[in-house]
Amino acid sequence: MSRPPDPVRTRLAGLDLLVLGVGVVGVSVAAPVAGATLAPALAVAFWRTAVGALVYLPAGVRGLRARRAALGPLDRGTVTAVLWSGGFLALHFMLWIPSLRLTSVTASTALVTTTPLWVVLVQRLRGRPVSRRVMTGVLVAFGGVLLVTGVDATLSPQALLGDAMALAGGAAAAGYSLTAETARRQMSTASYSAVANGVCAALTLAVCLALGVPLTGFAAVTWAEVAVIAVCSQVVGHALLNRAILRAGATTVTLAILLETPTASLIAWLWLGDVPPVLVLPGAALVLAGLAVVVTARRQPVDLPT
Repeated sequence: MSRPPDPVRTRLAGLDLLVLGVGVVGVSVAAPVAGATLAPALAVAFWRTAVGALVYLPAGVRGLRARRAALGPLDRGTVTAVLWSGGFLALHFMLWIPSLRLTSVTASTALVTTTPLWVVLVQRLRGRPVSRRVMTGVLVAFGGVLLVTGVDATLSPQALLGDAMALAGGAAAAGYSLTAETARRQMSTASYSAVANGVCAALTLAVCLALGVPLTGFAAVTWAEVAVIAVCSQVVGHALLNRAILRAGATTVTLAILLETPTASLIAWLWLGDVPPVLVLPGAALVLAGLAVVVTARRQPVDLPT
């Protein structure tokens, strides 16, 4: 005779799903809003990570102090890894956010989520074995990439450039994930996030100043859009996803993140009227299907960009 479900466990499972769902919606808001706002793309990248750094700073400082008291200062390898991680994160945002102005939200978000494919490629180049299932997922996702970029190549060079930038943004996120794996062995999540976001914001600020990109003087509605991106995606979205990892596991959360593409596309479609080309949709679906195979086949899912 089967036992009735435990009402406490049922409520907790429902709460976990709610947290995961709100987290996915939170990060999905960034793409359509960043693509539509009048704020310069690099300014959006700066304010998003600067806010993230400030939010994580108090807990991050406490974590570093506690770590120093217990184990001593961070070693040089960890410091180097977190600095590189912040650099890759800056490159990720400086490539992906501008791509949203050049191609459709669907194409950009699908291509930037190819991070697991780049991680597999790097690991293969390092001599690590890759299972047949992972290679199958890579080939399926790569077929989707070819379909998306092939369609955009026939539509406009601008859309193809946006696709290339989003794809390169996914590669930069892979660099972020691989260096984060080293840094987080000796750093708490808050400490790592504060430093990585801080380095990212500093580098993005330097690029903005060098190129003369305005960071202030926006209209009130533009500031509101920048705030929505920073709060929904950086403060709420990633915080909830980090919480969900503890209960649902990294693989489940990584798979849930793949829903960012259709969610962001739906928001862009309903709110902005940004309808992607018809053939981009099956291409994006192939990318996501291949990524799902890769993620479920790998033992260690990639870290999510902070």
